[in-house]
Amino acid sequence: MVEVSEQKKKDIFLEAKRILDNFSKALEKVEFKEKKDKADIAGFREEGEGKLDNQDFRKRMFDNAPKKNDNFVIAETKKW
Repeated sequence: MVEVSEQKKKDIFLEAKRILDNFSKALEKVEFKEKKDKADIAGFREEGEGKLDNQDFRKRMFDNAPKKNDNFVIAETKKW
């Protein structure tokens, strides 16, 4: 392990402080763009009537479900 003299420690401290001060001054000049509201971003769908259901898929889904009640599948996470 290398010993560092008190003068060297002061020099390192002053250099680090100078770097941080310069960095903070540079950050003051940065201009940020205004954030867009998430509603403006694509990816949200419009609610509507929906598509016609696929009867074959529905039948297979309900045939595979261990528990069901009329039009609902009764399931817990990671059970089936």
